[in-house]
Amino acid sequence: MKKKNIEFTQEKHNPTESPIIVGANQTESYLPLLKSKRVGIVANPTSVIFTQEPTPGSKTYVHIVDSLLALNINIIKVFSPEHGFRGTADAGEVVKDGVDVKTNIPIVSLYGNNKKPSPEQLEGLDIVIFDIQDVGVRFYTYISTMHYIMEACAEANIPVLILDRPNPNGHYIDGPTLDPKNKSFLGMHPIPLVHGMTIGEYAQMINGEKWLKNEIQCRITIIPVKNYNHQTPYSLPVRPSPNLPNDQAIKLYPSLGLFEGTNINAGRGTAYQFQCYGAPFLNKETFTFNYTPTENFGAKNPKHKNELCYGEDLRNEKISGKMSLKWIMKSYWNANDKSLVFNTANFTKHAGTDKLQQQIEAGLAEEDIRATWREDIEAFTKVRKQYLLYP
Repeated sequence: MKKKNIEFTQEKHNPTESPIIVGANQTESYLPLLKSKRVGIVANPTSVIFTQEPTPGSKTYVHIVDSLLALNINIIKVFSPEHGFRGTADAGEVVKDGVDVKTNIPIVSLYGNNKKPSPEQLEGLDIVIFDIQDVGVRFYTYISTMHYIMEACAEANIPVLILDRPNPNGHYIDGPTLDPKNKSFLGMHPIPLVHGMTIGEYAQMINGEKWLKNEIQCRITIIPVKNYNHQTPYSLPVRPSPNLPNDQAIKLYPSLGLFEGTNINAGRGTAYQFQCYGAPFLNKETFTFNYTPTENFGAKNPKHKNELCYGEDLRNEKISGKMSLKWIMKSYWNANDKSLVFNTANFTKHAGTDKLQQQIEAGLAEEDIRATWREDIEAFTKVRKQYLLYP
């Protein structure tokens, strides 16, 4: 299926001439769809409307919920993904339902036991907005949340409005492809670890590949990003989750995110999350950098809390347009006890395949491992083309 049940409008611009305009900023395109409607919204701290051209670290934005309320849009419910509506919860922490202190709007958590809105939670809604900044990595759970939103809304015959945003890792496709037997909230679809699509494009693929339950289709309207293509650099003005604080962390995340499936710390509990890695059991003669994870914003109980970890500082590492296995392989081969490295079931969920751990343990070179991904990546790339909104 190719772009059915989808509406979108896009003006042609030269990305070198004009600033990026995210979907949320194009209020003239979507306010008519919301007038006199009872609106639900899937949102987090990245769901903002910029008041001027965004720059990293600036506060030149307003949350979309606050903005739409000021425009007399009737938002009656907020759905919050992993990390919560205000974005203060740890990765994996159960986020509870509640009420937003600022607006008194009910908040329904979509993380924990309730990942898919129930018919009762959607009752009374005429339309649901999805506006979340993604980073283009399969195990980053916002795309799984979008899957469940689309599925629940399709079943309830409620349209979904997707306000698209750039993918900061959208310029390449890489990594192992998910084996369906390893499907989980960390990976629901047979795609490579780095998929190279925006949220809007990915929603089209979910519909087009009939990945929703019973092959149901969701009525989606996408407000595309203006002045953007897949080679356009994009620096995120708002951290997409508590432990991705800057561009370097976001670039390293496809590679260092694999450490989440191991017993090695990836910088949680430090000020440079996903810009370093380490563990007490790594060889301190090989790894001369050391740090001690402690409780901090976004990490109440980081791995090896209050323990000295030996590892590598990647804050100044130059990142090319691909993910890398070199750091996880280096860790494995320089661990004092290799049996401590992998948390096998969790690593398989992150990798999407049980082959990667086996390949690393067998001593395959990175280029030989990468060669086993090639056929799946080529097949995915062909399918992906029909769902792209941007060159």
